[in-house]
Amino acid sequence: MTKTLLVVFHSMTGGTRQMAAAAARAAEGEGVRVRLLEARDASAEDVLSAEGYLFATPENLAAIAGVMKDFFDRTYYPVLGRIEGRPYALMICAGSDGSNAARQVARIATGWRLRAVAEPLIVCTHAQTPEAILAPKIIAAEEIARCEELGATLAAGMAIGMF
Repeated sequence: MTKTLLVVFHSMTGGTRQMAAAAARAAEGEGVRVRLLEARDASAEDVLSAEGYLFATPENLAAIAGVMKDFFDRTYYPVLGRIEGRPYALMICAGSDGSNAARQVARIATGWRLRAVAEPLIVCTHAQTPEAILAPKIIAAEEIARCEELGATLAAGMAIGMF
């Protein structure tokens, strides 16, 4: 039976989308089925039908993006008690820090009893002015490579039963 890796993301300026797409692309060659879904389109059924997760969010105002929070709000209770022990990883596209968003997702994952298989991957864009924050993002090749490595590692671990 092929396992499914669900990649759920939100992106307003394109940075997180690039990160999630890179991870999903790399995961596809590792023996798992990959589903890349925008947070607004992902449902509790999508969560239940996957054996592992990769969450990708921008950090907005020192928190996860509202659309990502909505995803967790809509799916949290319908899947609670039904996904314990499944692996997950997290990617954050941040203007400066990203650590608070990482803590938020870790608390949600703890409630679900998910198992973190890597430290959160935080890509810092250094966007600090309103203009820079709202501008389309281009993620550097070395950061895209880190995203690919995370996606491939998570998928490979799932495929061999390590996670």
